[in-house]
Amino acid sequence: MRILVLSSYLDAWNSVRPEAEMCIEMVKQGHEVTIITQGDAPYVERFREAGITVIDCYPSRKICFNTIKTIRQELRQHHYDVVYALNSKTIPNAAFACIGFPNTKLISYRGTVGGIYRHDPSSYLTHLHPRVNGISCVAEAVTESVRSVVKLAPEKVQTIYKGHDLAWYQADALPREQLGLTDDDIIVTCVANARKSKGVHVLLDAAKQLADIDNLHLVLVGRDMDTEENDQLAANSGMQSRIHFLGYRSDVPEIMATSDIQVQPSISGEGLPKTIIEAMAMAKPSVVTTTGGSKELVEEGKTGFVVETNNPQALADKIKQLAESETIRVEMGQNAQQRLKAHFSIQETTKQQLNFFQSV
Repeated sequence: MRILVLSSYLDAWNSVRPEAEMCIEMVKQGHEVTIITQGDAPYVERFREAGITVIDCYPSRKICFNTIKTIRQELRQHHYDVVYALNSKTIPNAAFACIGFPNTKLISYRGTVGGIYRHDPSSYLTHLHPRVNGISCVAEAVTESVRSVVKLAPEKVQTIYKGHDLAWYQADALPREQLGLTDDDIIVTCVANARKSKGVHVLLDAAKQLADIDNLHLVLVGRDMDTEENDQLAANSGMQSRIHFLGYRSDVPEIMATSDIQVQPSISGEGLPKTIIEAMAMAKPSVVTTTGGSKELVEEGKTGFVVETNNPQALADKIKQLAESETIRVEMGQNAQQRLKAHFSIQETTKQQLNFFQSV
């Protein structure tokens, strides 16, 4: 197939890597790929080395006439089997550009649960646009959400997990003394941001049930996490001195490598959380909630635990179970790493993506 991809790769290397490497893997599997993206994106050189044609263009807004013109020129010059648009700026521009090219199928990508509404006019610029022929979703939870709203046949909305490679996530553990911790401490890490949907307040509420484990520390990584509410919850937890707000860090993989347990307490809106995947790659067990695709990554009782959202007691119980047994932590962590290798490899998920393109 000849495939035209539209996305942004102007971000941290690790953030865009699964999607970018999928494009490269498509070429390795015998397909011709052109990418429309920012010409100064870090991944552009690697794309070109892999034999991908890169067109320097990226929409300034949801309806960008220059981008639409660029796409249409490319579609006129070459026949494309598939145009694959991956975000809220590229999807509407690709949709309008593809009008008049019926033999080219437009596939959009959806990475989060909810947010598409039939009563919202802006939704008709993206996934509800009549020119969209299929939607690739990052998790089953996302697929179910999208199918309930769009008018496409169910087989035109499919789950394709992002692919990964264990080698991408290998990092040297951050020396614990840099965090003021020792080898005897049990580190529970949560990587999130200030959004309420991330459920950090639930984890801090759960901390009250963990205060009796003298060597257990909560390490919270992310921008603006130390809100007034979270500071108050930490103060009332009974383990305030063992709750560490680190703020934004560029060394998240190194912090994850030195941790013992990864926690994702989200209450809504998740797709397929990258922090869980990083923990799996580094052989760390996770405690996650049922929202979004988290429950699809973690095998209950084998690679970690899955608890109901907004349930601090359940969260605390499972963290305590892991904290009290190094044997269970190590076994679950190794199981998690093997699960990532077996079911979420970049080669296999790219093959699934290509099969979906062909079916559409």
